[in-house]
Amino acid sequence: MAGAAFFDLDRTLLRKASGPALSRAMRESGVVSSKLPGESVLFWWMNAFGETLGSIALARQAVLVAAGKPGGAFDDAARRAAQSLVDQVGPFAKILIAQHHEAGRKVVMATTTPHHLIKPLADALGFDDVIATRYQVGEDGLYNGKQDGRFVWSWGKLASVKEWAREHDIDLAESFAYSDSIYDVPLLGAVGNPGAVNPDPRLLVVAIAKRWPILSFDAPPGTLTFPVVNLEARRLAMMLTRPETFPYVRFEINGLENIPAEGAAILAGNHRSYFDMATMAVVMGRTGRGASFLAKRELFDVPLLGPVLRMLGGVRVDRDKRDPNAADPLEEAAVALAGGDLVGVMPQGTIPRGLDFFSDTLEGYPGTARLAAMSKAPVIPFAVSGTEVVWPRSSSTPNVLSFLNPPKITVNIGTPVDLAYDSEEADTERIMAAISRILPDDAKGLKATSIDQVASTYPGGRIPQEDLPDIERAIAANTAKGRKATAKKAPAKRAPAKKTTAKKTTAKKTTAKKTTAKAPAKKTAAKKASTRKTTGDAS
Repeated sequence: MAGAAFFDLDRTLLRKASGPALSRAMRESGVVSSKLPGESVLFWWMNAFGETLGSIALARQAVLVAAGKPGGAFDDAARRAAQSLVDQVGPFAKILIAQHHEAGRKVVMATTTPHHLIKPLADALGFDDVIATRYQVGEDGLYNGKQDGRFVWSWGKLASVKEWAREHDIDLAESFAYSDSIYDVPLLGAVGNPGAVNPDPRLLVVAIAKRWPILSFDAPPGTLTFPVVNLEARRLAMMLTRPETFPYVRFEINGLENIPAEGAAILAGNHRSYFDMATMAVVMGRTGRGASFLAKRELFDVPLLGPVLRMLGGVRVDRDKRDPNAADPLEEAAVALAGGDLVGVMPQGTIPRGLDFFSDTLEGYPGTARLAAMSKAPVIPFAVSGTEVVWPRSSSTPNVLSFLNPPKITVNIGTPVDLAYDSEEADTERIMAAISRILPDDAKGLKATSIDQVASTYPGGRIPQEDLPDIERAIAANTAKGRKATAKKAPAKRAPAKKTTAKKTTAKKTTAKKTTAKAPAKKTAAKKASTRKTTGDAS
């Protein structure tokens, strides 16, 4: 037997109660003449705290409002209401409905709201069926003030769902149910896959105790939304991640207007430091939008940090594919984009090491181009410099004490990259070239001029021994002092190639340390050079 997916309406599918839109539509269509006494207060309370016994008692009496009216009297009002209510449906609810359909499940609206008022909305959203309270129409074609069947609420809703499931050969153990209300606990407990969506305070306690997923249809799956206040944790984090949060840094952000104010977009930037993530958060925070980001698996494996990153919109990227059961990060990112999110990514995948760190010709992995092709979201390039001063790769912590003379971080944001979607490799080159073009001036034409400078690009500041020869030759080529020292200390022709390299290194470092021409001083310098090589080899 197959499963189905049952969705509650108010504060679940919809961000708020449907009552205000339905009441307004009925007045506009002329089917009712005025608001009910206390209607505004009732809807405010329901939006803030969910269903109450008082609101349900009034809902039971609503059948009397229809008494004496023709069976089709509410059709125009229902269509009017559907047009406005569609916009109140959370973006990720629509995505979830489509995912259930793709999995072969029927999708059903299960609500206390009268069937004749809500059926057009269900049709507009692609629901297969509606389980709702129905009003009886007499032989004279008029509503007679009675219910047709049970009142679809709490245990009555569960009974109606069970009846529908039997009629359609549906297995509730394989089914899903989503609701915000404590009164839907019977239904949530009857299915194999319950979900508490924007739960009221009492359902929140039950969901935590039963370990039911706590969801929001305004944010991607996995992100945290604080129930009751309906505030996304990632939006709160963005509000707090402001330039003022980092008094030891100065930010210069150019081109912020190139990030669209709404709709999906991929922000793709270069990677120079562990501080790049914080910098990207500052940029995203300036947009005032919800945002997700891709980050390496290793960060999510850190206790406490991993769950926090996930709740803040992080998407785990298993670069080494160690976990064959891991979710496809691009699929997750595509869902976020389908919901209208921003998604931040650094196509280089990791901070370049050694001489590559100084190159303004950037190389990237094809994932960003693939994500762009999947989602057709625009790719907005951004280029960063200065973060490596705040938190070099060689350090385990950032420099947070530079209050008097804080280093400047520059972020340039470009216009959307023109992609062809014909080749991931070609589009990746286009993306990386676009980032290279907008690199800040102090990140262009960099040259390695000292061992310490290059060492700062390696974890722990240790240069692998096999990288030393190329690095030393590059430094010699990039500096007049290095070229002069190399020429002066050139080895005899009889020396083997390895010893020649060693002598060039020794000569260069001897010159850098300004040792005297005396033989003992040369030997001392040579020993120091040898010691530095040993340290690099320890990596």
